[in-house]
Parts: sequence; C-alpha cells; structure tokens
Amino acid sequence: MNHTNKPLRGLHTFLILWSTQAFSELGSAMTSFALIVWSFERQGSALVTALLSVCSYAPYVVFSIFAGALSDRWDKKRTMLVCDTVAAAGTAVTLALLCTGSLQIWHLYLLNALNGLMNTFQQPASDVAVSLLAPKEQYQRVGGLRSLSNSLVTILSPVFASVMFAALGIRAVLVFDLATFAVAFLTLLLRVRIPRPHATGDAAEGVIASAKSGLRFLRRHRGVLDLILFLAAINLAASMYNAALPAMLLSRAGGSKTVYALVNACTGAANVLGSVLVSLAPAPKSRVRAICNALLFSMATENLLLALGRSAPVWCLGAVLGWLCIPVMNANMDVLLRSHIPVEMQGRVYAARNALQFFTIPVGYLLGGLLIDRALGPLMAAQTANSPLVRLFGAGGGTGAAALFLLLAVSGVLICLVFRRDRHLWTLDNKE
Repeated sequence: MNHTNKPLRGLHTFLILWSTQAFSELGSAMTSFALIVWSFERQGSALVTALLSVCSYAPYVVFSIFAGALSDRWDKKRTMLVCDTVAAAGTAVTLALLCTGSLQIWHLYLLNALNGLMNTFQQPASDVAVSLLAPKEQYQRVGGLRSLSNSLVTILSPVFASVMFAALGIRAVLVFDLATFAVAFLTLLLRVRIPRPHATGDAAEGVIASAKSGLRFLRRHRGVLDLILFLAAINLAASMYNAALPAMLLSRAGGSKTVYALVNACTGAANVLGSVLVSLAPAPKSRVRAICNALLFSMATENLLLALGRSAPVWCLGAVLGWLCIPVMNANMDVLLRSHIPVEMQGRVYAARNALQFFTIPVGYLLGGLLIDRALGPLMAAQTANSPLVRLFGAGGGTGAAALFLLLAVSGVLICLVFRRDRHLWTLDNKE
C-alpha cells in the first residue's frame, strides 16, 4: 500500500483542488467552444470570432503585472473564490441574455473582457497555491497532472459541447458551466486549506514597487527571461493558429461543426497521451533541449498538415502530431520556473511572466483574423482554377486560413531554431 501511494505522496489536498478546478474548467471550455460556433454561424468572420479571444486576453495582459503584486499580498484561497464567482456571474448574464433573445456579439466582448480581468488575478494565485500545496520533488508530476487535466478538458469539451448544443441548445451548455462552477466553489470553500507563504521583507512595499521587483528578478535572471520570450514568440504563432482553425474547419469543403469538434478532440487525446507519458517519465537530462525539441516538432508538423490537407483524417493527424509533445514542453517549463523562482516571489514574477509571455496572444488573434478576412481570404478568392495557390490549398471557403497555416509552419520552425541558439537558455539546466 505504501508503494502504491508513494507517487502521490504529499499531494492529497492538491489532488482535491486540481480535480474540482479541472471540472469547472471543462464547463468553461464548453461555453467558450459553443460561443465561438454561435458567433461564427451568425457573422461568418474570422476577425469577429477572434475578437472574442482578444477581449479575454487584453485585460489579462494589461493588468497582469499589478495582479501578481497584489496576489502575493492577498489570501490565495479568497482571491480564487472571488474571481471564480465573478466569472460565473458573467456566464449567468450570458444565459439571461440568451433566454430573453437579446444576446449580441458586443455583449460577449464585454463579458469576455470581465472574465479576462478575473483570470488576471486568479491565475497567479492558483499558480502559487500549487507551489504551496505540492512538495518540490513532486513538481514534475504536478506539471504532468495539470497538463493531463488540460488535455482532458481539450478532448472532452468540444465533444460534450457539440452533443449538448445539438440536442439541448446553447443554454444547456451554459447551465452545465454554472453547475461545474458550484462544485469547484464549494470544494475550495469547504475542503481546501491553502497555507500562507513565509513573509519577506518586501511585505510593506507598494504595488508599483512590488510589480517592479518581478521585472527586476527577470532582468537579473536572463535564462528565465529568455525562456519567457521564447514562449511569447510561440504564443504569437499559436494564437494565429487558434484564430484560423475555426475559420477553416467551419467553412472549408469537408469541414463542419462535427469536424471542428473532432479535430479539437484529437488535440485533447494527444495531450492526454503526452501528459501520461511525461507524468511517468524520469527527468530528462536537459529540460531546455526537451522544450526546444517539443516545440520544433509541434510547429513543423501540425501547421503543415492543416495547410495542405483536404480531409478530416489528415487534419486530425496534424492535431495529434502537433499536440503530442506539448505536455513535455509544459511540464519541463513548469519545473524550471518553479525551481528558479523563490515561492515568496512567484506571484510577482509569474505576473511579470504573464504580461511578457501572453501579450502576443491578443496580437496574434487580431493578426490572424485580419490576415484571413482582409488579405489571404481575398487573395485566394481571386485565384483562377489553375493557379499554383489553388493547386496547393484548394478553392472555396477556408483556403485563406489554410494559406496562413503554411506561413505559421515556416515561422514556427524559425522561432525554435533561433531560440535554440540562445546561450542564456542553456544556463537553466546548469542551475536547476
């Protein structure tokens, strides 16, 4: 019995928090999927749909650096409870607007901005809570488990949302989201105790000074900073990918809501397999090499198959190859950050990380939507039947998004090769 429990030793409270929060994330992801389909069916625009994500990430990026400073001061449990409650209230408002027949796209923009603002404070509090609840020797396993839950959410949310949407309508999806929130809220409130980190001499400093201390830490630790900048560049390409995927699969010949859900489910399945493997695997000799190789393989395979493929099996294969190694990247990056950043500084440093690493996401969504609607889409529509671009990407709706995927394949590989030569990254292996 002791041998059986050893892999999860010291993780009892973490597992309770992790499992219920993951259940709530499933409901939120189902709502997000359903609203993307709902908005694209009504507007038919990649840019309009991408702006939903822009509104979610913009406040997150703008306020992250201050949120981390406040998160280090505030009680982590209370912060998570308040932020989750406000986000759930936004879902309830969306449901009410739907029931009265008055829901508009601009309502979703405002509500997504509110959710993004709450996530700004909730994320650093949640990240620090994990460090406080898990022993240091379990960080890699914790990273694998968190990646596993994210993968399960990715694989289940499009399937469940599609079935529920088709059978009961979008209102049922929102009700399910509110039910999962209630489970997570009550569990956190009644069953989870998050210890406070040890106080430091910086406890009395102001919010601005506290936020600056997170930036100063990154300036002094170039390996951590360059790793964050590496992921910022990858996030730019990945968010353009996310803007292009529904535009292609919901409008291209051979695509549909079912195909869109299936490709997302394959993404989740690949993440599940990768998460299980990384949870059981021993630590790699070089975490930096594992991160670089995982991203290089992902960017080179999926985008190319999405660009040139003409059928659901090829697109699903691309999703599997592209996301199989992402848990390897996530788990190893998580270990490097937690190992190099003192726990009493993590809220501030993670907030600075969020501002730097994620500011490219709204930019990428905006660029992806603009390129498809205003440049690549019209370019493909103007091609003759025998033109090289039509032979490469096909004809009809969604081919502009396919052309964007080819550009992302090339740019993603170049990003990985450039950062692989960054000498500061490799110092993280030496100091772990």
